[in-house]
Amino acid sequence: MLILIRSTIYFILLIVSTFVIGLTMATVGWVLPFSINSRLANSWGKINLFFLKTICHLDYKIKGLENIRSDTAAIIMSKHQSAWETIAFRGIFPAEQAWVLKRELMFVPVFGWALAVVQPIAINRSSGRQALKQVVQQGLERLKQNRNVVIFPEGTRVAPGERKKFGIGGAMLAAKAKGYSVIPVAHNAGEFWKRRDLKKYPGTIQVVIGQPISTDGLDATQINQIVENWIEEQMSKITQSTSSD
Repeated sequence: MLILIRSTIYFILLIVSTFVIGLTMATVGWVLPFSINSRLANSWGKINLFFLKTICHLDYKIKGLENIRSDTAAIIMSKHQSAWETIAFRGIFPAEQAWVLKRELMFVPVFGWALAVVQPIAINRSSGRQALKQVVQQGLERLKQNRNVVIFPEGTRVAPGERKKFGIGGAMLAAKAKGYSVIPVAHNAGEFWKRRDLKKYPGTIQVVIGQPISTDGLDATQINQIVENWIEEQMSKITQSTSSD
């Protein structure tokens, strides 16, 4: 019962913080530099990480954060288990980011308007090849602007212990983006914040950020396989360490 109460309080604060920061970005963000809008978006992530820690007793621990540099853009490909990473990564990663996300999010009042000013790569997932082309074209543009491109290759949240085939979009971008590395990320957020569940369970989420993977001479299929193997290997290690605690 206490977990539900704490989770409800956090949910209310999430809505309030999204409205306040989102409305600020949606109204004045159009005249602000991208760097300032990025910092505003990151402050939203940091504030919610603080709320989760103090209210829900849900913290996180990161290994390898130094692998993501603010002076060198990369393609970040991450495990997707929960809503947690869609909030937390915004506050954890360097400020200037470009997220690959579903276009429907852009139509959400306030939240979608705020998303627009940080220039995500908003795709129509049902458009197939056109969506892949968009990821590659806009992804290359964002990388050249020194923005980390963040993508969840599974495309949707996958429950802990389950696997889903990686989409090819991020790997295609990596194959085309000569000189830019891929950084894989594994985490177990889904064990504490489950899909379609209001409850946030106390504990410490483990996040592992891998060293940059050079994609020189690799095609998209090879890149996808390397990233998937690394992520799933780390997931096994995280699960084992959590079980032994």
